[in-house]
Amino acid sequence: MEFDVVIVGAGPAGLSTACRLMQLAKEKKQELMVCVVEKGSEVGAHILSGAVFEPRALQELFPDWKEKGAPLNTPVTKDEIYLLSNDQDAKKLPNAMTPKTMHNEGNYIVSMGNVCRWLAEQAEALGIEVFPGFPAAQIIYNDDGSVGGVITGDMGIGANGEHKDSYMPGMELRAKYTVFAEGSRGHLGKELIEKFALDKDATAQHYAIGFKEIWDIDPALHQPGLVVHTAGWPLDEASGGSYLYHAEDNQVLVGLIVDLDYKNPYLSPFHEFQRLKHHPLFSQYLKGGKRISYGARAITKGGLNSLPKMTFPGGFLVGCNAGTLNFAKIKGNHTAMKSGMLTAEAIFEALAKADEAPQEVTAYTDKFKQSWVHEELYKSRNFGPAIHKFGNFWGGAFNTIEQNLFGGNLFVTLKDDTKDYAKMETVDSHQKIDYPKPDGELSFDKLSSVFLSNTNHEEDQPCHLQLKDKSIPIEVNLPKFDEPAQRYCPAGVYEVVEEAGQPKFQINAQNCIHCKTCDIKDPSQNIRWVTPEGTGGPNYPNM
Repeated sequence: MEFDVVIVGAGPAGLSTACRLMQLAKEKKQELMVCVVEKGSEVGAHILSGAVFEPRALQELFPDWKEKGAPLNTPVTKDEIYLLSNDQDAKKLPNAMTPKTMHNEGNYIVSMGNVCRWLAEQAEALGIEVFPGFPAAQIIYNDDGSVGGVITGDMGIGANGEHKDSYMPGMELRAKYTVFAEGSRGHLGKELIEKFALDKDATAQHYAIGFKEIWDIDPALHQPGLVVHTAGWPLDEASGGSYLYHAEDNQVLVGLIVDLDYKNPYLSPFHEFQRLKHHPLFSQYLKGGKRISYGARAITKGGLNSLPKMTFPGGFLVGCNAGTLNFAKIKGNHTAMKSGMLTAEAIFEALAKADEAPQEVTAYTDKFKQSWVHEELYKSRNFGPAIHKFGNFWGGAFNTIEQNLFGGNLFVTLKDDTKDYAKMETVDSHQKIDYPKPDGELSFDKLSSVFLSNTNHEEDQPCHLQLKDKSIPIEVNLPKFDEPAQRYCPAGVYEVVEEAGQPKFQINAQNCIHCKTCDIKDPSQNIRWVTPEGTGGPNYPNM
């Protein structure tokens, strides 16, 4: 199938690219063939975000979003930021002691899954073809090395590689331009960055893992629009922070963000999150409530210093696939949307040149540098490196001074050029962490949590978690790091079991919630995440 533009990923970046493209085509009365492929079973099934949403890009894309019924129903009414010194104490910080980027007046508490479902409706109304359940598995390269589209994944291949009765080959989707909007650590984006050396002028990219649960709570405790952020405990051996947002319908959204540059191989981000909920600041709302959803996702947080070149012959990287998140705000949805809109404008101008359309649309780079996204990312360029270099407390103090007194324009630029996986130290440098057992009321185990993510994969299919060397987990990672995949994975995918008296590395791929943490944090860089069969993975209802 041939299109003018193929977009990989129906998240905020991909759908905004598609909508803006078709808006321009209709304004100029031009015919455009645009399609969006999405690996989730439906649009929104794989979307997970906090999320306090800044509507700036949405306002530009659809100025009448309120009339069109966009699901922005809970405006932020109050911001509270706490420093947690231990498992009982919480010190509320005055506004003057917190970066002004953390203030959320004019923003909304939303389900980004539902926002993306709404964006998909707008896209289809504009004439865009949206194909959920079709993962882009391979990149099509033209004879000259440029990108010519993607091939969707085959269906009906057994774990042994043989074709089952249900076999259906993938489709070639060819395009003049292909936009990769896969989200954080997209496996095709990773390939493109390497092939075209897009990151040769950037510092190392950095990531965090973000957890989220949705709880129904006592209506008497519910405060719609209240936004709570914390720093400090339980992250004694990692940087990051937590959140609790009071959404609509007597629900709260609770989560923890753990930077993936932590050193201790015994640290388990999942269990740190479970500990968090026992703190009185959180338990006062959650006790007696009901946990109804769980998920986790990698967050690309390197910012401007780590941003790769976003154009290459035949295509673009947009949104979190490139790393446009503004970590000073802990927000990336509005910047992802705007990066997609700028991409659409650059593509439309290029296509208007017909036979003279450039193979690589370098004009995008100028558009990006002149946009408010670039201005935002420049002002927050030091936020992550300051935390990495100075820790939560002193890094937070630096960021408060830079943001509040200098408006993000301090003369110095901090950088962290060590990749996250390389920060992990060996077991002889650390003590095991004794995490408390879950109580089934506030804290839970991994398997019952994965159950709430509605994760499902066809069992008889090739494993989508590929080991470059099958001997490394037991022969290298186990003695040096006590095989940390057992702990950094938030879904119980990786286990070390005993077989015939010997340790064996077991991969429970059916549990995978597509967070990509293994692809990022494995200290041997031995795990490669690729797309499983279409519709596989979590099915988040309203994350």
